[in-house]
Amino acid sequence: MGKPRIHPYISESVYAKLSAASKKPGLSESQVVEAALAAFFSYDVDDARDAAIIRRLDRMTRQFGRIERDHMILGETLALFIRTYLTVTPPVPEQDKAAARAKGAERFEIFIEQLGRQLAAGKRAFENAFEEIAPGAEEFFTADDIAAMKENGAGKTTEAVDA
Repeated sequence: MGKPRIHPYISESVYAKLSAASKKPGLSESQVVEAALAAFFSYDVDDARDAAIIRRLDRMTRQFGRIERDHMILGETLALFIRTYLTVTPPVPEQDKAAARAKGAERFEIFIEQLGRQLAAGKRAFENAFEEIAPGAEEFFTADDIAAMKENGAGKTTEAVDA
């Protein structure tokens, strides 16, 4: 049994593209139309590609969220440091300014050397500091803790524990 014959109407511009594509060796208009329709109806390929794109976008969104959080923490840390520094540091008398500048330049060089060593070693003081203040999994209630609280009547006032 042969293939069904169809007679669709298409625009002149699409027909020009169809004619150009079918002039390639080994291709007919029917083959080009069939391949185009097969691609149009192949939702599985599109769904798989879309799912991969969505996964990548989700991962990038989480990464951007972490960058944004770190940037906000860094900005707040710098602002707090500057406020504290300006509050507790007395003005330098005029006769001591040259010595203060020299000592500041010396301390800055030491700071840059320490920073270079820390970055070269792969250490991240900012990440380590944040990990120290962020709660770990062991600081949260376990399912057994929640069950024990319910038995003792502590869970009667909170509905969020049941959810």
